[in-house]
Amino acid sequence: MKYRTLGRTGISVSEIGYGAWGIGGSMWLGARDDESLRALHRSIDLGLNFIDTARVYGDGHSEQLVGQVVRERKERIAVASKIPPKNGRWPARPGTALRDAFPYEHIIRKTEESLKNLGLDTIDLQQFHVWLDDWASENEWKDAIAKLKLEGKIRHAGISINDHQPDNALKTAETGLIDAFQVIYNIFDQAPQERLFPLCEKLNIGIIVRVPLDEGGLTGKITPETVFPEGDWRNNYFGGNRRQEVFDRVNAMAPLLGLEAASMAELALRFTLHPKAVSTVIPGMRSVANVEANIGYSDGRILSTGTIAELRKHRWDRNFYNPPR
Repeated sequence: MKYRTLGRTGISVSEIGYGAWGIGGSMWLGARDDESLRALHRSIDLGLNFIDTARVYGDGHSEQLVGQVVRERKERIAVASKIPPKNGRWPARPGTALRDAFPYEHIIRKTEESLKNLGLDTIDLQQFHVWLDDWASENEWKDAIAKLKLEGKIRHAGISINDHQPDNALKTAETGLIDAFQVIYNIFDQAPQERLFPLCEKLNIGIIVRVPLDEGGLTGKITPETVFPEGDWRNNYFGGNRRQEVFDRVNAMAPLLGLEAASMAELALRFTLHPKAVSTVIPGMRSVANVEANIGYSDGRILSTGTIAELRKHRWDRNFYNPPR
């Protein structure tokens, strides 16, 4: 495993981190706690030291599993969690007032709930789970973060930027109060490299890449015949004709597989690790097999400039989080 510095936090984090949404037991169906715990432990055995979870993942269940494993290990594991918006809206809608999403008392209360779930005294990185850049100048969130830091309940503050809206935090970056941004970045969604990444390099803000595999679309395993369990949220994400669209787009990249990447998942993860601005990439991993495969791609090898240039051509701007028409 290779390591990078998470911006101005100074924390050395593994290039491959652990995205813990899928082990929460809701929305992503099929996870088993025993396998999730084995996967978490195996990831740490292999050098992973950064885990990202959230208060809403399984209504705290993901945090509980993560906390259990972290408490059982002697290694120093950096834990990130997220404060859900009070109004329950993902993403934050334009025009939403800060007090509807993140009033002072809500920020404090939800952070304390996360600490209880985790069984930890401090969260290394506490993030807002949605964001509007219009809130950059407001004091309520700033005062809450200052209090949590003063009391030792969090070490650093971050923002999980709205889906496919990487420019919706640029003003907030300039406040100097945000230590890391979590953002969607993958072969299809390359927008963060235009403005967010250069600004974060300039200001020394860490970048956590989420959805590097496009919720499974970039694994090469989604076909027109793929069936998800009833009630699994991916039935909407890959609804309508989207399975066919993804299948066709991924197949178009097949000629790029070879010596630099043997599988589509490897190609996708190596692409997200290429920018210098990126601190860590957090694929969702619900099995030991996925952990062992993904962590193996943090080996110091980088994609050639030619391959990166070819992958730039496969950008696909769209939002599958919206229901299919």
